[in-house]
Amino acid sequence: MATNNFDTSLPSIRQLQSWIKDKGITEFKLVTGDVITGRVFWQDPNSVCIIDDNNQQTIIWKQAIAYMKNQG
Repeated sequence: MATNNFDTSLPSIRQLQSWIKDKGITEFKLVTGDVITGRVFWQDPNSVCIIDDNNQQTIIWKQAIAYMKNQG
């Protein structure tokens, strides 16, 4: 179910915001087993936008994310 609240008090929201600010490389493992790597460009209550090395934007629904980790 989509959420309409963007609760910036949640640690996961704050962590993603810091990754957006740092512009570092982040790895997203999806529940399908796919791995997407790139810079986190933006987030909203339902999705995250990733930019890869070719400046291609990919929008990922948050429900599809199994885990995410910053690469440094």
